[in-house]
Formats: sequence, C-alpha cells, structure tokens
Amino acid sequence: MHAPRDLPLMAADVLARIRTRRPRVHCITNSVAQNFTANMLLSAGAVPSMTTDPAEIREFVASADALLVNLGTLDAVRQAAIKAALAEADGRIPWVLDPVFVDRALSRATFALELAARSPNIIRLNGAEFAALAEEQVAPAALARYARERSAVVALTGDPDIVTDGARTISIGNGHPLMAKVTAMGCAASALVGACIAVEPDAWLAATAGLILIGIAGELAAGSAHGPGTLASGILDALDGLNQRTIVERTRVG
Repeated sequence: MHAPRDLPLMAADVLARIRTRRPRVHCITNSVAQNFTANMLLSAGAVPSMTTDPAEIREFVASADALLVNLGTLDAVRQAAIKAALAEADGRIPWVLDPVFVDRALSRATFALELAARSPNIIRLNGAEFAALAEEQVAPAALARYARERSAVVALTGDPDIVTDGARTISIGNGHPLMAKVTAMGCAASALVGACIAVEPDAWLAATAGLILIGIAGELAAGSAHGPGTLASGILDALDGLNQRTIVERTRVG
C-alpha cells in the first residue's frame, strides 16, 4: 500500500521515467481533441500517434507502449479502428478507456459497456459517464465496487478527482475551475494517464500520477492565465517545466 505522503515523489518519478523513456501512446481520440492531446503528450515527454485507419492501426498499436481509446467522435471508422486496435493490444500493452458522453446516447453506452468488458487497465471518466456505465450514482463505495468487478482502475475526474482499484482509493485536490472551460482537457488527461501507464505497471499509481501532474500543471497555468485560451497554452508550458520540487510542494491528496 502507498501512503498519501509517498505519492508526490512517486508521481515525480513517473514523470521522470516518461521523460527518459519517451513512450509512444497511440491515441484513438476525437477530432476536436487530437491537437491538444498530442501537445499534452509531447509536453510530458511522451510521443503521440493518432492514426484511425483500420488498415494500418494494428501495426501502430503493435509497436506502441500504451493505447488510449476515446469515444468522443464515435464514427464508423473509429469504431472499426477501436476493434482492430484492441485485437492487437490483447493483453500485451496497457490501455485506457475514456467513455466520452456515454450518458448522451444509448448506442454509445452499449459500445462502451462492451469495451469495459475487454479489460481496460484504467477507465478515466467523469461523474455523469460513470453513472451511465455503472447505472448508479457516484459514491466511493460504488466506484470501488465497479473497479473490483471490472478488475480495472477507475479514475474519476471532478472536484476532487478520485482514483480506485477497489482496494486502494485516493482523492486528489489539484486542478483549477478554468480547466473545465478548455475543450479536450479531459481527453488530454486520459492520454497523460496513458503515458504514465506506459512506464508504470501499477495502474492505480499510473492513474494517480497522471491526474496529479495535469492538476498541478493546470494550477500553475491558471496563476498567469487571462482566460481559457491562455490557460490552454500555459498548461503545456507548465507540464513541460514541472520538476520534483514543485510536484512535492503542490500535490494535495488524501
């Protein structure tokens, strides 16, 4: 078990490993999020790839270090790409499921339930998305139960963020309200979590580290931002410049 006091140094170590190893995260994500997500990964020290062509995606996934499956713009091409990518990953590389807007369409929720049954290492979602998938409201016991039943880590973003694997649960108080006004912020957070799990085999620790890092970067960016536009560029700069001292000083977990 990891004590909360240990997590800041662990998050800093995960970031250091990303910068050293430069893992490639293959992202099947929505068209709105692609540019920001790629830049978030690059700022952390990881390498993005983004193809959704079913004809070539298996080759991209085969040599990737982690996979992100994001349902944001779920067209037919992306559905086919997701199926091909998961067939290639098949327990060999870790993957993160981001079930965007499953609370808005039954067909999307049905597809997400199929994906959740295919053993994602981490499911990164918000409260409305969790309620749609689990068919119950957000509560610590419900999150832990869902994680145990799926043998997956649930990383719920909100105020606070909550990460649980069913046995370990942590709340993360980092972040800033302005982050909610930048499109693709959650998608980019999922990709950053993907970079963490590419270098850290403990999925709970990887998810925790990813949300700590983006939360601190968001706080730092908000300190000099004039609004959501400057925050979006500032968070990339802040993540690029994060160091161990800042992570240790600013992490708020409990």
